Amino acid sequence: MTNFNRSTLPDTVRSNGATPNPWWANAVVYQIYPRSFQDSNGDGIGDLKGITSRLDYLADLGVDVLWLSPVFKSPQDDNGYDISDYQDIDPLFGTMADMDELLAEAHKRGLKVIMDLVVNHTSDEHAWFQASRDKNDPHADWYWWRPAKPGHEPGTPGAEPNQWGSYFGGSAWEYDPKRGEYFFHQYSKKQPDLNWENPEVRKAVYRMMNWWMDRGIDGFRMDVITQVSKTVDKNGKLPGEDGSEIEDYPVGEEGYSSPFPWCSDGPRIDEFLAEMRREVFEGREGYMNVGEAPGITPARNEHVTDPKNGELDMLFLFDHVGIDQEGSKWNTVPFEVKNLRARLADQQQAVRNAGWASLFFCNHDQPRVVSRWGDDSDRESRELSAKAFGMLLHMHRGTPYIYEGEELGMTNAHFTSLDQYRDLEAINAYRQRVEEARCQSSESMMAALALIGRDNARTPMQWDASRYAGFTPADAATEPWIGVNPNHVEINAAEEFDDPDSVYGFYKKLIAMRHNSATVATGEWNLLAADDEQVYAFTRTSGDDTILVVVNLTDRSAGLPGEVAELLGDGVAESQILLSTYDVAHGVKSIARGELARWEGVVIQL
Repeated sequence: MTNFNRSTLPDTVRSNGATPNPWWANAVVYQIYPRSFQDSNGDGIGDLKGITSRLDYLADLGVDVLWLSPVFKSPQDDNGYDISDYQDIDPLFGTMADMDELLAEAHKRGLKVIMDLVVNHTSDEHAWFQASRDKNDPHADWYWWRPAKPGHEPGTPGAEPNQWGSYFGGSAWEYDPKRGEYFFHQYSKKQPDLNWENPEVRKAVYRMMNWWMDRGIDGFRMDVITQVSKTVDKNGKLPGEDGSEIEDYPVGEEGYSSPFPWCSDGPRIDEFLAEMRREVFEGREGYMNVGEAPGITPARNEHVTDPKNGELDMLFLFDHVGIDQEGSKWNTVPFEVKNLRARLADQQQAVRNAGWASLFFCNHDQPRVVSRWGDDSDRESRELSAKAFGMLLHMHRGTPYIYEGEELGMTNAHFTSLDQYRDLEAINAYRQRVEEARCQSSESMMAALALIGRDNARTPMQWDASRYAGFTPADAATEPWIGVNPNHVEINAAEEFDDPDSVYGFYKKLIAMRHNSATVATGEWNLLAADDEQVYAFTRTSGDDTILVVVNLTDRSAGLPGEVAELLGDGVAESQILLSTYDVAHGVKSIARGELARWEGVVIQL
């Protein structure tokens, strides 16, 4: 089912507060990481022609929107999130003609395509940055340049403008001998931050975005867009900079303070996003704009996504995917149902009256949920827990995002040595924490990488049981850019495609439910059994129609919460079970005895 025959939501139901309801209110988005999706030419790297060759698979799954991680020209320091030319395709992925073909073929199938745009920073190889290295160039103020700290030799340790550290390890300042100053980078030193305080920067960004929209794309997913506004004092100085009126926070265990509090949800972010809406999207139809939103709270999400404020359609919030981390990202703690429930409940409650939620557990920056919070130790546990988390997510109110392979129950990579990793963040974090700051043991760090490292999501898509999982030909001369998960022999699309009981079959049902049920798509969300240690339960209501969602998110049986049992009275009939992670008969019996089996989830018509 594509968006050509997806049910239109009647105006009698309310989605985000807009009238009429936006087309995406009952849509499902599928994220493609091009490098790992499908290699068409045997070079070990996925490409645009590979994606085009798999469009029928995506149309069959039933998704409506394809989100492509960056395919722009890039040195690939951070796998394309370091863009050197916004208006060209990187040869790794193909040509602009390949991009046009992908758009045309996707649109033929009723699939929309949104591009991943990175405008908080560029590559240091971008023409804008190269020009800005000359203080007399018109681009001189397009990035955050600062002189060395007074009394220090430029380029020597301690001469950095303040004590900020990069999220990818090391200082957030890099000295440039040509300019004789430091530039700021929240991420890699090859990803200098653009200075959005400069109106010429913003104009250039909007021109480029309009160029792509005119070419026929259907919108953008904007990387770390809520970090484009930085906190500065009345003289334009950053916190902790010499002479700044704003005092920075103390340094942490790695020897740096964090720029995050000063660069996330900054003072001008609403202004910038509203300006972008006016300059790029106003007057257009059928598009979708989504922002990755570090530092945004659920309450702020309501403001940014409320149509009357004219900013973004949706945001990705991160509070719920931080529940197994304490302090540092790399200090992991056990998953607890109550913590996930609390965070998702906050997100749902915030957009009860206006605005909209993005629903996700997995993406290119997050590990596989079935390994992270589920159980991938054997086939039955993997399939059950994959279905349980899929049901939980897709039955919430908002727009669900499926990350490539999530619909198959793909697992973490289970790498055991550092040389298997390709991710800059992982490699730098190991060096910073284990070898330099010595604030974490090698064993603990490797365990953290195996659990939550980003490369867990980046192993090749598992199409079949052949040598390279069908990602690249089995006889290809070049191996895939990152190791194929050995379990592709059991977990792959060919194995699951025609099996209605597979994880793939289950996801097709979830997608169809959202397309065809106004209650699933837009119904009121109400939490039940808020303190239960194992079961996550809620209702969805639209007019006279109410469904109950009850999911055991643990690997042991769980008693039905009293609040849920009360709603169900004497039990349920098979006709009331809309979906089950086991089967309908199993769900009826479980409800009757007041106990859910491990990873059992049931959607019930009340």
